[in-house]
Amino acid sequence: MIPAMFFRLAAAAFLFPALACAQGSPPAGDAAAGSQKTQMCVGCHGITGWRTAFPEVYMVPKLGGRHEAFLAKALQQYRSGARSHPSMRAIATSLSDKDIADLAAYYAGAAAKTASK
Repeated sequence: MIPAMFFRLAAAAFLFPALACAQGSPPAGDAAAGSQKTQMCVGCHGITGWRTAFPEVYMVPKLGGRHEAFLAKALQQYRSGARSHPSMRAIATSLSDKDIADLAAYYAGAAAKTASK
């Protein structure tokens, strides 16, 4: 009985790290590629002072200058349904992991814009 248990533990010790490595890391973002994928974003996020009326009225956040990891995580959460906004969910479900990484890299590198007088 002990040799069988030892074998299982040894096998698990070798397999778990291999499985963790097999998952890989998220793709690296390419800001230049991301700049070509913003068509669905600028309609709301590219208009200074824009307010949305669906599903409720609120100011649409600016994306430029935000942290890359935050942007990527937010898009992943919209895609999975962990964040609930019908328009963002519809857009995010059409994005691949690479698209998300590229958009996050682009907007993280873009200067934050503020309203000017």
